[in-house]
Amino acid sequence: MSDSNITEFINPSTFILVGIPGLEVAHVWISIPFCTMYIIALLGNSAILFIVKREPSLHEPMYYFLCMLAVTDLFLSMSTLPKILSIFWFNSREIDFNACLAQMYFFHCFSAMESGIFVAMALDRYVAICDPLRHSTILTNPVVAKIGLAVALRGGMLLVPYPILARRWPYCRTNIIPHTYCEHMAVVNLACTDTRISNYYGLFVVFSVIGMDVFCIVVSYVQILRAIFSLPTKDARLKTFGTCGSHLCVILAFYMPGLFSFLTHRFGQNVPPHFHILLANVYLLVPPMLNPIIYGVRTKQIRDSLFQIFTNKGT
Repeated sequence: MSDSNITEFINPSTFILVGIPGLEVAHVWISIPFCTMYIIALLGNSAILFIVKREPSLHEPMYYFLCMLAVTDLFLSMSTLPKILSIFWFNSREIDFNACLAQMYFFHCFSAMESGIFVAMALDRYVAICDPLRHSTILTNPVVAKIGLAVALRGGMLLVPYPILARRWPYCRTNIIPHTYCEHMAVVNLACTDTRISNYYGLFVVFSVIGMDVFCIVVSYVQILRAIFSLPTKDARLKTFGTCGSHLCVILAFYMPGLFSFLTHRFGQNVPPHFHILLANVYLLVPPMLNPIIYGVRTKQIRDSLFQIFTNKGT
């Protein structure tokens, strides 16, 4: 075998994204809800950023964290959805090797950042409920900025080994990825060598990021619930717990599909491939779409600001 062929196998010039295996004939129909959710995510998160910037009364830690979440959701959607829709609409399945690794990195990087932002929002709720008199002195603007920087650096640095390790493996079996985007394990599974390092590091990232974040969120809400149940009246307890409703909803929308996707990928050998891919896309699509809707519906300040904008335009 010539050196050129060996090089081609080790570092393929392109990968082929299949889309949703077994449902290729329905790609056009599947693209309709995908495109709808993508547009809602873009408009909704952009609206959140616009409203918070426009209203000085919303310049508080809770809304700063919400803006971080909106920016993360925008980048998470834009890192994958345009290519997915091009597969569905134009059968454009080829993706450059380096572009695939970049997509892999940014998708997992922004997912890790989103998880970290949920921890920051849980911290905000904890301080607001358990120590309300010191909320403004604890979560100052510099502290909020440092938290946001720490979340971004953690996500960015922890995920650097993903593309570095994936670039090292020889891909001599096939360059066809049975997925809609370059998900980490979908790429690594194509390698024709021992990839246990990537597998173990992937598990380390999951447990160190998602596991640690979920643990911190649970600890925060245990303390929050203790503070709520110590309130004297039922109305006060319900009103205080209501301030956490939006946060709890977006947490469930983010972690539940991700948990099911992780479990089916690791342990669901008998799960049909198209079901796993659809579940992975639910994890990709639903949180960025639902987050602005949940906060827009449940947060009175955002709802009133949005109503005021449309009222002024109508006038």
